[in-house]
Amino acid sequence: MRYRLIDLTGGQAVLSGAIPGRKLLSTLIAGTRSSETPTPAFLDFDQVEVATASFLREAVIGFRDYARQSLPNVYPVVANLLPAVAEELEFFVRARSDALWSCELDAHDRVLGARLIGDLDPAQRSTFEAVIELGAITAPELAARFASQGIGPTAWNNRLSALATKGLLVERKQGKSKSFSPLLETA
Repeated sequence: MRYRLIDLTGGQAVLSGAIPGRKLLSTLIAGTRSSETPTPAFLDFDQVEVATASFLREAVIGFRDYARQSLPNVYPVVANLLPAVAEELEFFVRARSDALWSCELDAHDRVLGARLIGDLDPAQRSTFEAVIELGAITAPELAARFASQGIGPTAWNNRLSALATKGLLVERKQGKSKSFSPLLETA
């Protein structure tokens, strides 16, 4: 899924205000269907020169939160951010102790330069880095692998679930347990 924001906002290169952000959120919700497999939903900011924090809060964070609660296999990712938009979004999500996937997309929807923007607390950061390094993994496997840290499977599962709620990790059921893997490959 790729949503070109410049098209969805009538060609506006400056996106500002909570009301236009909510309007875009409504458009995104109406145009997004659930998926049977984990699917990135790219919010393509190509040609958007400015986006204010209030717009980003309503449109981007609002859509991420909606998708993660109502569309379990849809994972919003911001793409093709110009420097001013990237700076505003990064400042906003850091202030919330939040994080999002960001990347560049080429003309064929191939992901280039995937990275995390924002901030994770130290426990979430170390968990995220472990999953990036190890790939698909379960909480009991992390507990066994990092037994010297004294963190049990329940605590690992809580960390993994929190990262999945943010849309950073894909959560898949495996019998009675869940495995978690990165949504995108990091640059």
